[in-house]
Amino acid sequence: MNEEQKQEIYDRHEQAKQKGVRFWPDIIYKDMIVSFAFFLLMLGLAVFVGVAGEPKADPSDATYIPRPEWYFMFLFEMLKYFPGKLEWVGTTIIPGLVVLLLFLLPFIDRNPFRHQSKRRFAISVMTVVVIGMVLLTISAVATTPPQVETGAIVGTVSEQITLGEEYYSLYCVECHGAEGETTEIVGVEGLEGEIISPINSQDKMYTLTDDSLFNIINLGLPNLKMPPNGRAFGGELGPGEIEAIVTFMRYSWDDRMELPAEAVAASSIPALGPDEVPSYEVHISAIYKRYCVSCHRPGKKNNNYLSQTYEELITTGDNAPNVVAGDLNSNTILMLNREEIEAGGPMPPNKALKPELIDIIVRWILAGMPETAADAAAAIPPVITPPSESLPTPTP
Repeated sequence: MNEEQKQEIYDRHEQAKQKGVRFWPDIIYKDMIVSFAFFLLMLGLAVFVGVAGEPKADPSDATYIPRPEWYFMFLFEMLKYFPGKLEWVGTTIIPGLVVLLLFLLPFIDRNPFRHQSKRRFAISVMTVVVIGMVLLTISAVATTPPQVETGAIVGTVSEQITLGEEYYSLYCVECHGAEGETTEIVGVEGLEGEIISPINSQDKMYTLTDDSLFNIINLGLPNLKMPPNGRAFGGELGPGEIEAIVTFMRYSWDDRMELPAEAVAASSIPALGPDEVPSYEVHISAIYKRYCVSCHRPGKKNNNYLSQTYEELITTGDNAPNVVAGDLNSNTILMLNREEIEAGGPMPPNKALKPELIDIIVRWILAGMPETAADAAAAIPPVITPPSESLPTPTP
């Protein structure tokens, strides 16, 4: 830079100083306007877009694909070009050189001019770098496989209670009963006759914190023969599922908590009207989910009788069919009425099903076992014979 150029820059600088812009209130006012605009933008994104729900972090989930935030995706993609033993080049050497170059840039680029027309080399290099970052980012987003969510994603307390009831019915009812009332385990291989304390009592709900309940479900109680349910310890549940079960237990059995109305509606088994025909979709699936699926699912000792779908309910089992349309002497009805037959003993093993629930199943069978609510609406209401003329009244 020659003396004439230096003098020109100095003169322009002095002119700018004479005009000047006051820090207060001019600059502060501009900063406030920009800050408020960003605040409105973030508020709009939070309200109308929100944060994508993800399951709770599970260290035992080996299927999770770790990915950085979007602004680091180009580095993530660059690792594909430095596989195996060359990975350190992409993670350390190249980013380190770029950072070092930024520190040395004032000493390397000594061009006195600032107008873009006189800085073509620097702008060209930076343009190539930015385009490369954008292309690598796009490639990373396009080629990374979608994340397979293996855990539970819940939002409101009611959703968590409803999900927790589903998991409790699947993994806990077998030993603890549908209402956590069991004191003697019946019909569970390896635990037959074990005496346990009810888990729905004040002794449990008042003295055990949510963390304690979580740890019991997660780690099990080896000395009491309760197996661990946490996936990290050989079970089938992740942290999100266990938290949902704890929430269900707390709101259902701790009388200090008030169960939300929407959770009550979601978990209740619909009652039948005088001439209403029950359906599997609305009534029977809810009963079986709460009282039967814990035992009658794959991997359990159950004479190969499964009850998670309509087809399984009708067709599976070593003594199939266990339920027959119009037949009140089918295996299911006899066992629900606490009879010992070749197909098995009283069901559920721990405690008789409530009479009103047995009545729903009886009406469903007599109506031809409709699968959907539409099928049930088109069916003819069954004529129920008084108990004295057909089956003995179930003992509650």
